[in-house]
Amino acid sequence: MKKFKLWSGMALLLLIMMIIVTGCNNVDDEPRLAPEVFSVYPIAEQEVSGVDLRISVTFNVAMNPATITTSTFAVKQDGVPVLGTVTYDNLTATFTPAKRLEHHVKVTATILKAAKNSNGQSLTSDYNWDFETCHPPNVVSVSPSNNSECVALDQPIQAVFADGETNPSTITTSTFTLFAGETPIAGTVTYTGTTATFTPTNELSESTVYTATITTGVKNYLGTPLENARIWNFTTTGPSCNQVSECGPLNVDLKTAGDYGILAGTAITNVGLSVINNLNVGISPGFRSSITGFPPGVILNGAIYAADDIAPPGALVTQAQQDLADAYLFAQNATSPAPVIITGDLGGRTLVPGIYKSESSMLLQSGDLILDGGQSPCDENAVWIFQVGSAFTSVGGTGGNVILIGGAKAGRVFWQVGSSATIGDGTSFKGNILAFTSITLGAGSTVEGRALARNGAVTLAGANTINKP
Repeated sequence: MKKFKLWSGMALLLLIMMIIVTGCNNVDDEPRLAPEVFSVYPIAEQEVSGVDLRISVTFNVAMNPATITTSTFAVKQDGVPVLGTVTYDNLTATFTPAKRLEHHVKVTATILKAAKNSNGQSLTSDYNWDFETCHPPNVVSVSPSNNSECVALDQPIQAVFADGETNPSTITTSTFTLFAGETPIAGTVTYTGTTATFTPTNELSESTVYTATITTGVKNYLGTPLENARIWNFTTTGPSCNQVSECGPLNVDLKTAGDYGILAGTAITNVGLSVINNLNVGISPGFRSSITGFPPGVILNGAIYAADDIAPPGALVTQAQQDLADAYLFAQNATSPAPVIITGDLGGRTLVPGIYKSESSMLLQSGDLILDGGQSPCDENAVWIFQVGSAFTSVGGTGGNVILIGGAKAGRVFWQVGSSATIGDGTSFKGNILAFTSITLGAGSTVEGRALARNGAVTLAGANTINKP
């Protein structure tokens, strides 16, 4: 009897152990760990190159890929959401921006607690971290512009870089060079603000083709080089250039910027029924969301392009801004024929083809400005360049209009404005406005030409018309 009880007790103990073992075998092999962020790239507070940047998060346990999306992995630059795609592989989630992040902006990445592991457990809280982008150097414009002719022998050779992207110590005579054929030209190189200047030791030769180069030896502060060398050519002035002086300066080549009636850097605002005829409307580096008022504004035989459009439209408007920058510098630096210094009001004057310059502001108020092409021999080849050091204002009403006679063409009139331009209410204006900052068209004003702003906004105050010249 005692042996039976002993064996019965052992059997009961064995049964209990089997149940325990069987129960344990039903538990997942992986412990039920709560998901956590193990590491991130870029690391917090780091400054990184914005070129082809991928933002990634590595977790401590396997996650449910269905919960790793753009809804749970969000990226913002200076508080503005960044468009992109999210992938998940081998514990790591990766956010790929749809386009290059802006330069020197605060980027905030967030993994929301809605992200879950393979067992359905969520993060205990949202995970945020910040970092900053730094792009490689970028040449935004050059002077003289590419393929320029009749360039003055003492004109500075310059390249303008995007703000804050360039390490000045890398701008030297080794990375900024000038050649005539295969002959190197001696000179010095300086870098002020965002502009690199090559100053030849001796005056350049007449009627000679020169090649300027910014090499990939130019780098940013992280050591990231210029993506591609910037190379451009120009031809110096000579006897053959004298024949154009009576018709004014050489024409300013707008290139693809000439396809736009409105081109802005930050915003485009329209009020009322404005009409843009046979020209496009574009913004870069600003986004499409910064264009408002179309409709009720109408674009006939044209389209709207923005930098955040999927390529190629986005690339096209970005190139147009580059071409505008080149044209702006060409107009700003034009010196042949010698500029006529203008002070006071342009109203009531009649001007023949040429360059008219004010070191400060320029005003058109007390009467109309007449531009006289003089018919033969200039006719439609006549060119006017107005070099305005700061603001330009055309006051509408009884005066302040621009009138063309003698075969003058609006497409060959250029207003290079050092800050912002304001065209008054009801003004009839002629010519291409190339403004460094912003342009405002007063209510009811009409422009035969273009409103092209490099860095700021273009505002149409109401019922404006822009016609292709």
